Amino acid sequence: MQRSDDVVIALAEDDPGHLWLIEKSLRAILTNNLVKFGNGRDALDYLRSEEQASQPHVILLDLNMPVMSGYQVLPGAVEILSELKARGIPFVVLTNGSHYPASEQAPKLRAVGLPISDDALLTPSSVAADLMPRRGVKRALVLGTPGVGQPLAQAGIQTVFPNDEGTDRVDAVYIGWHPDCRMKDIEAAAKAIWNGAELYVASDVPFFATASGKTMGYSYAISAAVRRITRSPMILTGKPSLHALRLVAKRLALPMSKVGVVGDDPLVEMIMARRGGAVGFGVTTGISKARDWVNQPPSRRPHRVLRSLGELLAARESR
Repeated sequence: MQRSDDVVIALAEDDPGHLWLIEKSLRAILTNNLVKFGNGRDALDYLRSEEQASQPHVILLDLNMPVMSGYQVLPGAVEILSELKARGIPFVVLTNGSHYPASEQAPKLRAVGLPISDDALLTPSSVAADLMPRRGVKRALVLGTPGVGQPLAQAGIQTVFPNDEGTDRVDAVYIGWHPDCRMKDIEAAAKAIWNGAELYVASDVPFFATASGKTMGYSYAISAAVRRITRSPMILTGKPSLHALRLVAKRLALPMSKVGVVGDDPLVEMIMARRGGAVGFGVTTGISKARDWVNQPPSRRPHRVLRSLGELLAARESR
């Protein structure tokens, strides 16, 4: 029988600061041998080596890393997107993830086989960058990582972060992926809103479904605190916002009624489709199964449930 001390901990993390912090935390409670890697491919090569094949391991990895990531692709996704591209059928991928701009996220998706160009990937920050200038926003306080604010800056919006000067003199506060949020950040957002800034929020989803279970939505938690303090309404830029669906339709050069929305969450994609008059396709390969879709009220129910993504093409051809 293997002893717990015999287990080797393989740690894959591309951020040196995070790597140091995780190692320090583990060293405080464990004496196991720990091996570190800067990317997933090196870790995988190590684990596949002959001398390690029979060795018990615990594996800790960052989801988003260079060379190899922790992204998992839904069954049939690569094939269906490749077929859509081959047939010249336009598509856009809309994610509620705001940590990285599309120019960084799209290559990660292409690395796992998904044929998604940079301009075919939209994030809540893409929507915010399209919407804010039309609403007169010239300067915005960003609660999030640099990647959250990058699309805004590229759209000509002056972006400031909580540690910068003049955070109370902005036209908008934008809350995105911000795992290191401090009370001072929330206070800066509240002061800006009290001075007349509009509140924009990347995602109003309390959690995301992952392979390991539920993961908290940072922008949901932070915006809840800011709104409780300021009583401010918010402008949502991620799903199920109609601002997001309008930008999708704009990119596809179609009216919203001609857009097909594919998703697994009745409270996100299907609400968006129903509100915008689009066609909703519910998949059963994510958090919702066939019986879950049947039990949804009309406002959350897809127009059609797909047992596999391959049925999507058949549905289009039958129209």
